[in-house]
Amino acid sequence: MENPVVYLGTIGQGIWKSTDGGSTWNRQANGLFAEADIRAIAVRPDNPNILFAGTEKGLYRSDSAGQSWYQVDSPMNDHQIWSMAIDPSNPDTLYVGTCPSDLFKSDDNGENWHKLSVELADECAGGAIVPRVTTIKIDPDDVNTIYAGIEIDGFRHSTDGGKTWATINEGLSSLDIHGIAVIPGSPKTLVVATNNDVCITQDLKTWLPLSVKDHYPWPYARAADYIQSSVNDEGRLFIGAGNGPPGNQGGIFISSDNCKSWTPADLGHTVNSTIWNFAYRKSVPGWIMAYSISGQLFRSADNGDSWEKLDREFGEVRGLEIVPA
Repeated sequence: MENPVVYLGTIGQGIWKSTDGGSTWNRQANGLFAEADIRAIAVRPDNPNILFAGTEKGLYRSDSAGQSWYQVDSPMNDHQIWSMAIDPSNPDTLYVGTCPSDLFKSDDNGENWHKLSVELADECAGGAIVPRVTTIKIDPDDVNTIYAGIEIDGFRHSTDGGKTWATINEGLSSLDIHGIAVIPGSPKTLVVATNNDVCITQDLKTWLPLSVKDHYPWPYARAADYIQSSVNDEGRLFIGAGNGPPGNQGGIFISSDNCKSWTPADLGHTVNSTIWNFAYRKSVPGWIMAYSISGQLFRSADNGDSWEKLDREFGEVRGLEIVPA
């Protein structure tokens, strides 16, 4: 298989594109405003020419695989966009999470948007940050089941495509939610990465903190993804962690037994900050990419068994997507 196309979102440097799996890069700035902050990127699974980018001035769209961009007029124009998710079975359906914390949905490929009715905090205790929806996950077995994590306001859950929501915070180590993963099985396991632990639930009522500081060098967890390269692959849970935001150390920790044990990934290089997120796609089997918030990129072509650091480094990285070449 050819190396995939990669899109990278940065703070202040806009969007970059690689057509060779991250070896070389070109900036994709046509139509974007100068020094755009890109915290989220989403690509239609059925048409990789259509991309959405979340900025501090709302939503931007490209219909030309990133060659040019235009702003989507929406209720999010005055919001920072922090997270996005596209329904894999109906790519006309999109979800967006913002700062200040709100959730929005489109049912027509991003042409029209409506704000979802979900109770979210307007401010955090102490006022240190403005709450934001850091992550949205669509359940792989039921696209009407949506999970959202809020920094700092906990976990939300919908079973009807976002019409109604439940708050599930009991037992969480912290309301500072950074990442969500769904491990299939009976029962299904939900995983959240928080600022001081990793927590799991199988009943969607109470969370169990895993005390990962007993297994990781650092308890600050930022990313959580269950990655299954094929239907025959049992899949593994990947956690991105570090010693704080942004921190000056980081790593990836992998579990193949439902969070009972952990193996640190050998990234082949010292990581300069917290591992912030992962990118993968079943249509690009075996490929996983990860980035540190301070600009390092790592890639694996064998489902996380081995890794290499890319030569190119950026400033602050916040978004990453891969698609087939």
